[in-house]
Parts: sequence; C-alpha cells; structure tokens
Amino acid sequence: MFGKQFVVSGVIAILIGTLGACSSGGDGDGVDDGITYEQDDTGTGATTSSSAPAQDGTVHGLKDDVRHIAAKTTRATRPHLVRKCTTATRRVRHTSGSGSGSKRKTRTWYTTERYRSCAKVRSGTETYRRTVRAEEWCVELDDVNGDPKTDDVWYQVGRTVYDDARAADDHARLEFVPAHEGC
Repeated sequence: MFGKQFVVSGVIAILIGTLGACSSGGDGDGVDDGITYEQDDTGTGATTSSSAPAQDGTVHGLKDDVRHIAAKTTRATRPHLVRKCTTATRRVRHTSGSGSGSKRKTRTWYTTERYRSCAKVRSGTETYRRTVRAEEWCVELDDVNGDPKTDDVWYQVGRTVYDDARAADDHARLEFVPAHEGC
C-alpha cells in the first residue's frame, strides 16, 4: 500500500519539477511594453549601431508613423440555454438479512425516492457582439536597426509602446520589442 503511494508521489514530484523548469516566468505574451526613444540631434538620421537585429528581438529605428486599428465587431446570434429542472421518482430496492447458514433469511422491500433532474435546454436565441478583427497598435520605423535602406517597416506593438511612440517627436529614435512584424 505504501509503495504505491511513494510511486505516485514520486511521479507527481517529477512532473512538478519538469513543469517548473519549463515555465518562462513571464506573462506569456512576448511583448515588452517598455520603450526608449532619443531625439536625433544631427538631423541625418544616421546611427552607429550595426544593421543586424539584437538577439532578444529588440528593434530600433526612427519613428515614421503610428496607426491604431480598432476592433471590428458584428452582431451575431447563438442558442440561449436555460437550466430546466424536473422532479422525478425512481424505485429503490432494499434488502436486509438475518440468521446464518441454511437458516439465513433475506427480506427485500422497495421504496419510491424523489429526485431532481436538471439539464441545460435551448430556449430561443440571444444576440451578442462577435469580434471579427482584434484591436491592433502599430508603429512604423525608418532606418531599422541602423540600416538606412530599411524604411517604412511596420511593427505591431503593445498599447503602452504605442502610447509612448505616439507621444514621441517625428524621427525620434525608438527602441522596443515588437509583438509581430507587419500591421
């Protein structure tokens, strides 16, 4: 009995350790909502960094434009489910025994038991707002990662990065981790 419990607890401990080692420790969205920007004082737009992207996914460049794409929704209908309960009865068999061996006697009797049976049933339809397109925040950069030939590249970013980029001056140097490329 104890051997089986030790095996089960050992397997659970290994599972917890494995899952703990695999977790990233973050919120899982992959978006760094921090942004840094600098004003380009020279006016040339030239930067001193290499054209290779950073290892952690950070991109930098000069702010060109920002775009907010609102969520698109539409009215839709779905079945409306309600909980419906009914009272029902069932016959229950009871037995009791007395005596032993060949003198053993078994007495059987039946009773009627009441119970409630509940289920979700369809009762018409209901309307709701269905999301057709999710909300997006985008930033366009020029001179991406210091390459003057890489202009007009759109990146989808988080809301706070978008707000900071929107507040920054035109051609300000921005640095952030995008959620996706393209918008």
